[in-house]
Amino acid sequence: MKQQEVPVPYCDKCAYETGSIFKHLSPEEVDMINFEKEFRQYKRGEILYNEGSRISGFFCIHSGIIKVFKTGLDGKEQIIRFAKSGEIIAYRSVLSNELACTSARVIEDCAVCFIPSEILISLVKSNSTFAHELLKLACHELGEANSFITDIAQKTVRERLAEILLLLVNDFGLDDQNYLQIALTREELANIVGTATESVIRLLSEFKNDGFLELQGRKIKILSTKGLEKISNVFN
Repeated sequence: MKQQEVPVPYCDKCAYETGSIFKHLSPEEVDMINFEKEFRQYKRGEILYNEGSRISGFFCIHSGIIKVFKTGLDGKEQIIRFAKSGEIIAYRSVLSNELACTSARVIEDCAVCFIPSEILISLVKSNSTFAHELLKLACHELGEANSFITDIAQKTVRERLAEILLLLVNDFGLDDQNYLQIALTREELANIVGTATESVIRLLSEFKNDGFLELQGRKIKILSTKGLEKISNVFN
């Protein structure tokens, strides 16, 4: 089946609708990005870039969901984060002029804008508000990474899975039937939590039996956020 064409988004309108970092640009800077960017569409499973590669720009997500992950020595993925509409990925490798420290794969068909490295460097140098917001974004992501390291060291797998489900609710929301608006495989959930797929399958079954959620294939229906909060110790 031919992939449906998505109109190339205009950055000013897109930034306003998604609250992206590009809302801090001047009309002239927006025009520059619109002229220089490359609009791309990807299907589920496709790779945007690989860990260890040299990338010549960064990506702004227009639609869809992308997982950002690292690969261990055993080939097992550790999911770092999910990127959705309005968010940017690969910008830190551009700023540091280093090889990509992560990989990015599509988990929900997406449309993205690829923006050349020199554009980001130019904006950081010329627009102090944009540079400050970019620094805040990097600090926020570092804070999330620090929290994850603490959880790995101090929380049980059961607690971590409950917390991850709550984070997914916060980041992606629930539909009108209380299903998470992101569908993940059991392996992907395990790769976020940092455990074996079998452990996630067992714990999801326990959560279901406890009345906290329902399962329909990759779809998860949240029945009790209070129950998950109690398990996760997220507010302790």
